[in-house]
Amino acid sequence: MSNIKLILLDFDGTLADTKRANGEAYIETLREVGIHITLEQYNAKYFGMRCREFLRDVGIECDEAARRLRRRKVEIYPNHFDSVRLNTPLWEWCQMMRRMGTRVWIVSTGHIDNITNVMRHLNITDGVDGIISGDDVTLPKPNPECFLQAMERAGATPRETIIFEDSTMGLEAAERSGAAYVKIEL
Repeated sequence: MSNIKLILLDFDGTLADTKRANGEAYIETLREVGIHITLEQYNAKYFGMRCREFLRDVGIECDEAARRLRRRKVEIYPNHFDSVRLNTPLWEWCQMMRRMGTRVWIVSTGHIDNITNVMRHLNITDGVDGIISGDDVTLPKPNPECFLQAMERAGATPRETIIFEDSTMGLEAAERSGAAYVKIEL
């Protein structure tokens, strides 16, 4: 364990179970513009997908309309936080490692406002050293850009890093980064 200098945590589905809250917020947002999907459809096809790709897939082609819907989803999202749950064992282990000098970063394709709002709700804002969000990178997972950027900013190599991920695309990005990784199933 002493060789680990950096822990990178995916957020949605890894550090926090946000699946239901995300789905319900998107369903409510899309309903306002006449697009109807079910929670089952969202979970099966869209959870973990970058917002812009998700909105294109449901028929939102205009970039301005997509930005407006994204902002609306951020507004609605906290209304569904009653279903959000922290992965307590993973969080407690990360905090123990942090006390021993390991840095902990969140690396997510999610929007920074969504991440920080959930972190405030879970009362974990002081437990991380940095965040890379989907807003910070050009290429989505499975490209390893997000993980490599976090390592560079934190001053750690892949050999000194361990990544926790839940999605197939995230695990592929973790593997491509050259760091050790662990699959999480909430």
